[in-house]
Amino acid sequence: MPNPLTKSEVDAGNDPSVTKQYDTDTPIDQQFSDLYKIVDPLKGCLMTTIRPSAGPTSRAMAVAKRVGPDFLFIANINSRKFSELDKDPTIQLTFQNSSMDWVSISGKATTRSNDDPRIKEVYSKGVNAWFGDLGDGIHTGMPEDPRMALIEVKSHYITYWKGTRTSAGFVKEVAQASLTGQVADTGVQRELKDDSIQMARDSGY
Repeated sequence: MPNPLTKSEVDAGNDPSVTKQYDTDTPIDQQFSDLYKIVDPLKGCLMTTIRPSAGPTSRAMAVAKRVGPDFLFIANINSRKFSELDKDPTIQLTFQNSSMDWVSISGKATTRSNDDPRIKEVYSKGVNAWFGDLGDGIHTGMPEDPRMALIEVKSHYITYWKGTRTSAGFVKEVAQASLTGQVADTGVQRELKDDSIQMARDSGY
């Protein structure tokens, strides 16, 4: 049901659309479980780095592997994202599914060269399509290709929104709120901070 809107809430800056959608009641392990249920099926996201003289710059990236709250990506070491991360390791990952659930992850990135053994672990068929084969036996688009490198993202802050209505329920909720002057309640927003993220790493969830 939509939330009523009161003058005292507005005067205090506590609009229900802001304060009541933050979920602090759900156990942390369940919050991480719900997070993974959103990001894992997507296989890809927008990766945002800081480009000198341009600012935040995003591009689509396939996730090679999720390790708890952290992520690995395979990328071409000649791409500009590596020089950008060398200057500023700040990074953001953004996911969104067809149900409009979204995830925003802020963190720090570490780049790893081709000698990292995890490249062979996360390499999958089809990756070579983005590298090509020079035909020299070296630049083959295979895991041993010196151009192939890893970007490891360690999450520091995660916020996400999870819908709690079906498609029909969403439409009904918004229509009812619009007609009554109340505030639609269609989902919950959560935030996971550094201490909770480290706990997830340590406990394996």
